[in-house]
Amino acid sequence: MSTDTAALDNPVWAALTGPHAAFAEVSGLAARYVADASPFAALADPRDPLAWADLAELAGPGMPVWVTGLLTPPPDWETAAVIPGVQLDGRAVRAEAAPDAVVLGAADVPEMLELVELTKPGPFLERTVELGTYLGIRHDGRLVAMAGERMRPTGWSEISAVCTHPDHRGQGLAARLIRAVAAAVRERGDSPFLHAAADNTPAIALYEAMGFTLRRRPDFLGLRTPDKKP
Repeated sequence: MSTDTAALDNPVWAALTGPHAAFAEVSGLAARYVADASPFAALADPRDPLAWADLAELAGPGMPVWVTGLLTPPPDWETAAVIPGVQLDGRAVRAEAAPDAVVLGAADVPEMLELVELTKPGPFLERTVELGTYLGIRHDGRLVAMAGERMRPTGWSEISAVCTHPDHRGQGLAARLIRAVAAAVRERGDSPFLHAAADNTPAIALYEAMGFTLRRRPDFLGLRTPDKKP
């Protein structure tokens, strides 16, 4: 289980230059996930103007980009959205398998996208399911809850897409799936962590009750690259 938290300071970069390199598009000091897996991009060092220039080149002029961390974009980048967040360390979380959970794969993606559209847990695209283990719980054959792994910095795995159909909330399904995903992460020798919007206080209260602890408060920024100069 990882005890080095340095990778969590820049988790997208650490993932794309590590365990998720197969999903990466890289240009110099910038990288991004392939478009149908995740909208996130990253810089080797957000303080380096050359890294921002590489990201602008990678994305193209006037294009949307999502980044996360404690960073300030150059003045010629448009900031379209700012979502204050929290990053939670899950090393103290009790992990255990969920016998009623099923592994979700490509055939389940249409149902997964429907559940995400209904519950809005955060970005989930056609190939997000390939980024790690995704588990779900079905009721009468219908997918009613799920959780899985998104960013995978070396030694860590982000638990993500935690969502429950409104008709099935209050049954502890989210906590059961989080513990089960954490068990899969630990079995691989990694440690779980997660992100949440800072204003999602019910979810944060659940995570903290499970043993997650606050590590830092990154922002999630929706940016637009500079338009090409004439």
